[in-house]
Amino acid sequence: MLIATLIAAGRLDDRLLKASLERLDDARFLGWVDEGDAADLAVGDSAGTRAALEGWEGVDLVVQPARHRRKRLLVADMDSTIIGQECIDELADYAGIKPQIAAITERAMRGELDFAAALKERVALLAGLDASTIELCLAERIRPNPGAETLIRTLRLHTVETILVSGGFTAFVEPVAKTVGFNRFEANVLGVRDGKLTGEVEGRIVDSTVKRDTLVEARESLGLEPEMTLAIGDGANDIAMVEEAGLGVAYRAKPALADVADARLDHHGLDALLWAADIGRRHWVAD
Repeated sequence: MLIATLIAAGRLDDRLLKASLERLDDARFLGWVDEGDAADLAVGDSAGTRAALEGWEGVDLVVQPARHRRKRLLVADMDSTIIGQECIDELADYAGIKPQIAAITERAMRGELDFAAALKERVALLAGLDASTIELCLAERIRPNPGAETLIRTLRLHTVETILVSGGFTAFVEPVAKTVGFNRFEANVLGVRDGKLTGEVEGRIVDSTVKRDTLVEARESLGLEPEMTLAIGDGANDIAMVEEAGLGVAYRAKPALADVADARLDHHGLDALLWAADIGRRHWVAD
């Protein structure tokens, strides 16, 4: 059986439920996850349900098999997903070159540029920047997206392994992972010498392949079926891991990712994914 979780926090009433059911040929109401916020429908197929219900203003939809609805592994992108910023763009602002670097970032996230090459190009432009600027940027600019801490801390309470995997840098990713509550993280290392950025990335580059491989390796290590995994991201660099996951979610995503994801989260905070896992508010760990 497929379950469609209809999410419209604070405005999901009988009228909206009725309108949803009228758009579907063989759907039926299963019950509330949280009354007025999220409800479950039994539906016949995923593509047809998404075509009929996606795109309503203020409404998000997650369609998935009832079996393994509660995942055991979450792998999440960081920039513009778990946090609301692109760290390298914000760091570039302190060097006075944000527009130049942000333009490259945007093209890379849309899939128009090779990620590794685009990363090296952007990092090279930061050569000579004082490394202490990273701490300043973290304190002044970097903030988790709404619901991020609630999502991760609640999932961990329900024995879900959580991994933050980022094409960004450990200097940002490590403190964000700690703040939000992830079990562990994977990210790139910025070169630093004599207190200045060298303009190089040290070691392997965490690209789309590494992101997917991180999910696969964790899944196999935990002995999980593919359907027991969840991945979420926003850009083209996340496509491989989102397609690999049992449930792949696009968060405020670029078209390249939104087009291939199993579900889109366009209107609600990240904690809305708890409703898709049949976890009501009374079981949430507040931010």
